[in-house]
Amino acid sequence: MLQLEITAVTSPLKHQFSISRGSKLTAETVRVQLTHGDHIGRGECVPYGRYGETVAQVIRDIESQRDRIEAGLSRDGLQTCLPAGAARCALDVAFWDLEAKQTGLPVWKRAGLPAPRPLSCTMSLSLDAPDTMANAAKRTEAKILKLKLGGDEDMARIVAVHEARPDAKLVVDGNEGLVPSDFRRLAEMAAAHGVIMIEQPFGPEDEDKLSSMECPVAICADESVHTAADIQRLARLYDMVNIKLDKAGGLTEALLMLEEARRCRLGVMIGCMVASSLSMAPAALLGAATDLTDLDGPLWLAEDVPHGLHYEDGLLSPPLPTLWG
Repeated sequence: MLQLEITAVTSPLKHQFSISRGSKLTAETVRVQLTHGDHIGRGECVPYGRYGETVAQVIRDIESQRDRIEAGLSRDGLQTCLPAGAARCALDVAFWDLEAKQTGLPVWKRAGLPAPRPLSCTMSLSLDAPDTMANAAKRTEAKILKLKLGGDEDMARIVAVHEARPDAKLVVDGNEGLVPSDFRRLAEMAAAHGVIMIEQPFGPEDEDKLSSMECPVAICADESVHTAADIQRLARLYDMVNIKLDKAGGLTEALLMLEEARRCRLGVMIGCMVASSLSMAPAALLGAATDLTDLDGPLWLAEDVPHGLHYEDGLLSPPLPTLWG
């Protein structure tokens, strides 16, 4: 019989993390453990307030499946028991981990993914004053930097970081906080200062305006994309999609999203919330099949989980079997 354990975890950050919607000093996650005999599968998720999720609600949603899980619910069956989101994500990736432990076949092989390899990983620069972001860029070894934007100094932020790290490619993330009337000018300036992609510039109320905007850099959907069902609609507005397991509801749906994005000829970024290496591990395996890897969440934590992911010289190494998968 399967046994389910649920734990809420508060992880202090090394520094404040800020985006256009606000700031935080801790990462709030929910971890689950599925035990079957001598085998244990683990998963972690980040309840995302942007979609109305809370730690308490996610725990209630996971708890609502206890009887089904302990009666033998399968990973496939889980997909119709909970909607896409953090609760299903934690359970889904725990099932994948448990299956790997039970069969001895690693997740990447079961999922039909490329063999794991070190990946060039973006590193985020928290939203701050231009000179502060420039100094942070100088301290970062990554070859791809992700700038959080949202405010009157956005253009100055891009220029300052580019001047501090002219060798680096830049990704800028609006988190729905950019102004449509200013966007064309910002995009043109960004393209001249090392920016290769702009992520989610507007919210749903304004994103249709992208259909009439010619942009010199790629535009990537993040908050707008949750599951494979969203991708065909978004393909007329965006050049790329950001797949995050917490939004998708786990690795199972993320694989479908990857397939649909490729069918629609979209680029794919694999992204994350601020969380431990346990959250990043399944996404890191998916990263071997994507165009851009944005999985620096553990680097913001004061303390990661044991056997955590290894980051060096801007590269992210594959997860160890002792961590996940």
